[in-house]
Amino acid sequence: MLLLIPVALIVVITVSNILAPADIQLGPLLAIAPALAAWFAGPWTTGFIGAASVAAQAFAGWRLGVLTSRNMIVQMIALALLSLLVVALCVVRDHRARELAQVRSVAEAAQRVLLWPLPNRLGSLQLACLYLAAEDEASIGGDLYAAARTNSGARVMIGDVRGKGLPAIGEAALLLGAFREAAHHHAALPSLAASLERSITRYLADFEPEEEQGERFVTALLLEIPDDEPVIRMTSCGHVAPLLLGPDKEVTAPELTPAPPLGVGLTEPDGSVVDMLPFDRGSTLLLYTDGAVEARDRDGVFYPLAERITQWAGSSPDALLHHIQRDLLAHTDGRLNDDVALIAIRRTPTPSRHRFGRGPQPGASAEDTAPSPSS
Repeated sequence: MLLLIPVALIVVITVSNILAPADIQLGPLLAIAPALAAWFAGPWTTGFIGAASVAAQAFAGWRLGVLTSRNMIVQMIALALLSLLVVALCVVRDHRARELAQVRSVAEAAQRVLLWPLPNRLGSLQLACLYLAAEDEASIGGDLYAAARTNSGARVMIGDVRGKGLPAIGEAALLLGAFREAAHHHAALPSLAASLERSITRYLADFEPEEEQGERFVTALLLEIPDDEPVIRMTSCGHVAPLLLGPDKEVTAPELTPAPPLGVGLTEPDGSVVDMLPFDRGSTLLLYTDGAVEARDRDGVFYPLAERITQWAGSSPDALLHHIQRDLLAHTDGRLNDDVALIAIRRTPTPSRHRFGRGPQPGASAEDTAPSPSS
């Protein structure tokens, strides 16, 4: 149907050119047809429209008896050259589109390798995650999350590397790998935080640019959710507090005692504090990075996350994140200034010890979905 538009233009312009007075030349307007076709068609179709435009110009010259005149020949040559230029631009555009598709494919593969999708269930917990990258054409940036299953419950981490886009991916990859290993070897959250601090410090010592020395760090929130207690233990390393959405639609933000962000010198196991939060069945905990609450609309108004989620209190974790994504992008007109990562966790009746939902998702390792020894 779109192809009918340039064809109709060729017919209308040709007829008008034939019927117009001799001192009015409408033939050059035929260049609009191949230019219009290039917006939605490929090189071959655009070339066909260009050839039809040249043929229509020749037909008009024949009907007017000026086909062999110098003016008509110049117009036909100019129209043919312009059509060839438009076709060449179509070829370049399609080539770049294929390259972009390949880059996106590689970026998506890298995201699956680096930022594993969380399993739908860990023990008695139902989980969902969402990542929105601020970088154009990117699938991942400096925000991160991970989860691990232990003998007594689950451990979850969400973090935010200073900066965004590709420069932050190296630190995010290091912290994710360190957490996936250390989560099974440290009995207490402060000890786990100290282990992650040491990993980040070693990385920055080797790879931190001199001009950014002392300015690179990672905020992180570490959670421990036991199977046999209706509580959550949290250690905040400079990260924003989560939101607890109760069955009564009441949203609360717990008061945390944050330690310094990772990478700024916290190395002692007792350097951070463990905060506890009641977490009964039916409650949903929303973890997020600051990109969610610092997103602005065109008038500079911040996104009111705590106010908006009350209307979706009865939703499942997947549905809750879907509503937030749609509402957040509508608030910002689809443009984010910072990466956004969110995790929704709901406590449900405890399943069998050897059954954790549907099993590992693509890209998730066995350590994320099966019990493992703890030291």
